[in-house]
Amino acid sequence: MNIRLNKFLARGGIASRREADRLIAQGRVSVNGRTVTELGVRVDDDRDRVNVDGRPVKARLRPVYLLLNKPPGYLVTMKDPQGRPTVKKLLPGLPSGVVPVGRLDFDSEGLLLLTNDGELAFRLTHPRYEIPKVYQVGVEGEVSAETADRLRQGVMIDGIKAVPDAVVVLESGPHLSRLRVELHEGRKREVRRLIEAVGRRVRKLKRVSLAGLTLKNIPSGGWRPLTDREVSGLKRKVGLAAGEDGQAG
Repeated sequence: MNIRLNKFLARGGIASRREADRLIAQGRVSVNGRTVTELGVRVDDDRDRVNVDGRPVKARLRPVYLLLNKPPGYLVTMKDPQGRPTVKKLLPGLPSGVVPVGRLDFDSEGLLLLTNDGELAFRLTHPRYEIPKVYQVGVEGEVSAETADRLRQGVMIDGIKAVPDAVVVLESGPHLSRLRVELHEGRKREVRRLIEAVGRRVRKLKRVSLAGLTLKNIPSGGWRPLTDREVSGLKRKVGLAAGEDGQAG
């Protein structure tokens, strides 16, 4: 089948289509021995030989979809040059090409998806698809009704207004408060920066839901594969038909 090169790379678990475009522009991709830097090139996924950094790419990997309950103290990456612990250490025997979907800070915990389905990963993290993420946040000090309203109305982060989809005060005390925060954006450290913008400090941050998935029956550090029904549900949410990995070439 004749498809775009970036989609071919996404199918092979190399990167999302947007990241694949960067690899192409950097001259790291070749087709049938010829380096390609032009975006929009199409390839035959049965006949053409595609390499990234000199290594062959197979378009159709066995799809892997995992749900991890990340403990604090792990980097959300597959390797770290400084030797710090990464989530890969929690998943022995993880197939090549499986990567985290989105971010969780080193000190944060909770629900983390991992997959080698590059197109699904890209869509789940793109604001366009408005995938809801829910966090439970431990906040230092009391969070008044006025402070909660300020959060709901939105705050400026890097010159752009960030507005949560929902903020619920679960408990408010003089030393520690607990909030439930829902948003669909994926900006770096967004929840922490929202809380800091209203003069509070995050003591604990846990993602408890993503696109309707939860951590039910998964202990900290534990994981499980997604069911076929869960995978199909995720694909429907981002406009991918079950069994597909992207739009028509």
